[in-house]
This record gives sequence, structure tokens and C-alpha cells, in this order.
Amino acid sequence: MILTPEAVLQAYASGVFPMSEGREDPEIFWVDPRQRGILPLNGFHISRSLARQMKKGGYTPAINQNFRATLLACADRKDTWINAEIEAVFCALHGLGFAHSFEIWQDGALIGGTYGLALGRAFFGESMFSRATGGSKLALAHLVDHLSRTGFTLFDTQFLTPHLASLGGQEISRAAYRSRLANALQHQADLFSAPLEQDPHCVLQRVTQTS
Repeated sequence: MILTPEAVLQAYASGVFPMSEGREDPEIFWVDPRQRGILPLNGFHISRSLARQMKKGGYTPAINQNFRATLLACADRKDTWINAEIEAVFCALHGLGFAHSFEIWQDGALIGGTYGLALGRAFFGESMFSRATGGSKLALAHLVDHLSRTGFTLFDTQFLTPHLASLGGQEISRAAYRSRLANALQHQADLFSAPLEQDPHCVLQRVTQTS
């Protein structure tokens, strides 16, 4: 199967997404989970250890500073569903302004991040990674804050992992997800209508107040 940006956008708008069995597997299949993972934008849980890390600072959050490096870091693991075809189409979607990466940098190194697709008022999170303790959690904290500030209403995580559950992730039925997706696609949010917050203390305060 040859993925095109148009086919992928149509699929996400319909509630399905592409995956592969592994990095070297060329086959693509479409997934439509019975139970869908979401991360409520008003329910992100910041643990004491994450709060301490944010208060300590010493890192820099960024959007799209290096999308491909973020995607490849997410795929750099023993078990991954990101094959060359998915990598290529998401890089194309990034070039078209639909796919974005949220990154955490420290001393010039990319230590954590996540990437996903923005459509309407929905953000479809694809994958995340950490190269240092808390890297992915920091990226998610800044992402949740930014999505809330720029008018997004749905943060789709596809599945609910123990890691996401610890951060406030939930599972909802396919029907409930489709309803939320339809509502989110009725209006447009702009990821760049506000700058990404650089002060972790401000993010911590806002996220804590809404969760």
C-alpha cells in the first residue's frame, strides 16, 4: 500500500489510523480500536517528580525544530509500528503543515519529544520518546498546555498505555470517540495562534489549575 497525505488525512477524519508490524515490514494496516485512548486537556496529571523537574528547569521546549529527528527517535526502539512508508508520509504531512513535533532540548541535545497530526480542533498523538529521565513527560506537559491555549478540544492518543494512564489518560468507546472527533472537526484551531510557553513555572501553574 502506498500512503498518500490525502488518504491519511481522510482516514484520521474518519477515526482510523495506519500502522505497521515493524520497522522492516512494508505492509500497512488500518486500525479502528473499540476502546480509544484520549488525554483530556483539563485532566493532565503532573506527578511530584515531574513537577520538581519542571521547577528545576534547564531545558528548552520547541515546536518543529527538528520534526524528522523526533519521528526517528520515536521509531528507534525494538518494537515499533513506524516503517519507512509511515515515516515518509508523515514527513510529507509535516511539509504540508499538518504534522508537528513537540520537542525537549537540553544542552543542544534532543532528550524527549512527541509528534502528531493536527486536524480541526483535534490533535492525534502518534508516538513519543525519552533519551533522558522525564523527557517524554515534559514534552506532553508542554503539549497539553499549548493545545489548551490554542483552541484544541481533543487529544487522541490512539491507545491507553500504563504510561499515559499515569498522566491522566482515559479510554472511551469507539462511539464516544467518534462523537468527540466529529465535534472537534467542525471548527479549526491554529497551533501557532500563540507562542509555545517557555517558562515551565507558567505551564505547571496552568496545568495544575485545570486538572
